[in-house]
Amino acid sequence: MPGGGTAMTTGTAAARPGPGPRAGKPLVSVLMPVWNEAAHVEASVRSGLAQTGVESFEILVIDGGSTDGTAAIVAAVAAEDPRVRLLSNPHRRIPHALNIGLAQARGHFIARMDAHTSYPRGYLAAGVARLERGDVAWVSGPQLPVAAGGRTRDVVAALGTRLGVGGAEFRRAAGEKVVDSGFTGVLRADLLRHLGGWDEQWHINEDGEIAARVRAAGGRIVCVPEMAADYVPRGTLRGLAVQYHRYGMYRCKTARRHPSALRRTHLVPPVLLVAAAAAAVPVPGVRAAGRAGVAAFGGAVAVAAVRAPGPRSAPGVAAVLLTMHVSWALGFARGIARFGVPWRGLLRCAGIVPGSPGDDRSG
Repeated sequence: MPGGGTAMTTGTAAARPGPGPRAGKPLVSVLMPVWNEAAHVEASVRSGLAQTGVESFEILVIDGGSTDGTAAIVAAVAAEDPRVRLLSNPHRRIPHALNIGLAQARGHFIARMDAHTSYPRGYLAAGVARLERGDVAWVSGPQLPVAAGGRTRDVVAALGTRLGVGGAEFRRAAGEKVVDSGFTGVLRADLLRHLGGWDEQWHINEDGEIAARVRAAGGRIVCVPEMAADYVPRGTLRGLAVQYHRYGMYRCKTARRHPSALRRTHLVPPVLLVAAAAAAVPVPGVRAAGRAGVAAFGGAVAVAAVRAPGPRSAPGVAAVLLTMHVSWALGFARGIARFGVPWRGLLRCAGIVPGSPGDDRSG
């Protein structure tokens, strides 16, 4: 229930209008989905409470049925600070959590914050200020990976290469940039409600899907360096493989609905998979072309690994890059099998149908 410090509120899956105007209504509502985050959640919430430069805000922590004491930790913080509210997400999925939070949010602006990410203290203020200047619908900041021991050092180095980030401009911090999707960020609540919230069929890439709808409605999404946020990437090849496999599968689904969500850089991993398959075909010309493609990609990985910034192991970076691309390609192939071929997206990337990749309004 709105305003309840320690009460656990169960929301519905659909985003519905939040409570009407009331005294003390916060300017910003922060949505923070969590599940089994006992090791991090208190620090994340207290970091959110340390935000400066905005007149008022609330933090809605939406718990997906944690079994490690996460809810109790949040409830204890909420008992100390009425700006924190604990909501229940019986569906456990992130888009459901975000819609539950949106339904209960009282703020004029909605910000999303992740429990494993460290945000600057002026994050909310910078996002609100940029939105109030006009001409943009969504303001986000660069997503900057930081090492935390183990293989994360190599992952951070890989994400510092062009081959590691592809066309994801939100992973770079250099002046304001128009991007096709944002990492968390701040939007107006009325826009999100007008769009119907997050699509709950998108268990992964939910931000990419709603970003396509924002762009289709004429909204611009920008990434500003003042909102740069640090996060710790997956620290094992297995974890990366699972993550990128899901990314590839749901990118295929997103491209089926929103053709312009598919960039040419997204096609590099699938083309690699096709080349690898062609290399095994017992037809001389096809086999030679496939082997040439695999060799070219292998050379690009080797060069990227050697030139990767920061402390790292070149073989380790190469292993990370291969894991990312192969897993993404296999996920995309699985997405085709599950959701169908994103023909319009592929044809747009090839320049066969009107509209350039990344321009949603023509798709």
